[in-house]
Amino acid sequence: MPRYLLTIEYDGGPFVGWQRQDNGLAVQEVMERAADALEDGRHEVYGAGRTDSGVHALAMTAHVDFAKDWPEEVVRDALNHHLKPHPVAVLSARRVSDEVHARFSAIRRGYVYRMIDRRAPLALEAGRAWQVRVKLDADAMHEAAQCLVGTHDFTTFRDAQCQADSPVKSLDAISVARHGELIELKVEAISFLHRQIRSITGSLVEVGRGRWSVDDFRDALEAADRTRCGPVAPPEGLYLAFVRYPAGAVENP
Repeated sequence: MPRYLLTIEYDGGPFVGWQRQDNGLAVQEVMERAADALEDGRHEVYGAGRTDSGVHALAMTAHVDFAKDWPEEVVRDALNHHLKPHPVAVLSARRVSDEVHARFSAIRRGYVYRMIDRRAPLALEAGRAWQVRVKLDADAMHEAAQCLVGTHDFTTFRDAQCQADSPVKSLDAISVARHGELIELKVEAISFLHRQIRSITGSLVEVGRGRWSVDDFRDALEAADRTRCGPVAPPEGLYLAFVRYPAGAVENP
């Protein structure tokens, strides 16, 4: 069966997350409905990750198998037609080998967390960034974040409901930078723990506010103790930015 790798953009606000659930509408569910409308039958759409309720995506990847070998542009445009009126868009559809799996073939994932530090309410960015009403020291946040690079026990920044087998993860890169009122945290790794990025972000904001020192942040990591985590950042500032695959893995067969 022809397999297509999809790149998907969505506003996570109306959804309970990527994964199909019993307690509300998920992005995966509306994607599968669109695939069923394109071609008779039941289709499963497998995502590269499981974004939480309210988390957005700039470029989620997912794969789906069809019975017919559709042109790529037809898959993209037909899915977008059937996705209306949901805030979900298929940016591209690529015909790939059936050995490519959106989740298990991925070798790196990147996220962006967006914060805006100002007193005035957010008119244009409401629901798309975390408003912090005090000025943050982005340089101190960046400095503190560098202790996370490499392999660590991330128990402190692991949600209590996380189902991963181990709290040990490796972060490839992390940065915090200011762009006017906007502060962006960018992080890359092969995979993440449940709410790991939001937990890290909330604790880095404690550094940015001056409540924690850089050493306090490092000590919290090394404690491997969930009670040492700062407030967990809200979901609306988090975006799945990219998913990468081995060179040549997703080229047309």
